[in-house]
Amino acid sequence: MATRPDTSAELAARAAELIDAGRFIHGRGWVPATSGNLSARLSDGSVAITVSGRHKGGLGPADIMRVDADGRPLDGQKPSAETLLHTRLYRRYPAVGAVLHPHSPGATLVSRLFDGALVLEGYELLKAMEGITTHEARVVIPIFPNDQDIPRLARRVDDYLDAHGDILGYIIAGHGFYTWGATVADALRHVEAMEHLFELELRLHGAKRP
Repeated sequence: MATRPDTSAELAARAAELIDAGRFIHGRGWVPATSGNLSARLSDGSVAITVSGRHKGGLGPADIMRVDADGRPLDGQKPSAETLLHTRLYRRYPAVGAVLHPHSPGATLVSRLFDGALVLEGYELLKAMEGITTHEARVVIPIFPNDQDIPRLARRVDDYLDAHGDILGYIIAGHGFYTWGATVADALRHVEAMEHLFELELRLHGAKRP
């Protein structure tokens, strides 16, 4: 009879990575108060994710919990209210190993100034993103209306992906953004690159205003 794999060591390793990521993101001012949520996939298909309401700059091992592939708690703690947005991404993208969601100023302001999507092109830093090898790439970051009904928001994101194909991240208006990668380090690189590009677009937008 097959036994379930022991994920305790793996959970501890992913938790350590998420704790470090939380400190880095908080240090940049991208997860104020208790905002944002961070997760990493485990080899048994479950997900390590931040416990609801925890400050990302002061995370410890007890602030990282496990949920199953559908977002149901596996250890009695309360996961982020937006857990379903993480698990839907893991279900769609088998190669994704981490999903990060900061409430950054750049993403939040972009969502107030651009309608529907932000297009990033011509930037050398686009090459920091998975699968992009030239500044001539065109990256579309869709912007979805904020919604406290998370299953409905998750369906909206899924519908967009079904219609438009793969993306590297998305913004929730007035809220923050989601991005992901094969590892926590990859997802964190995407966070840093996207937020920098959001800030450049804001400056460019401001410079063009009358």
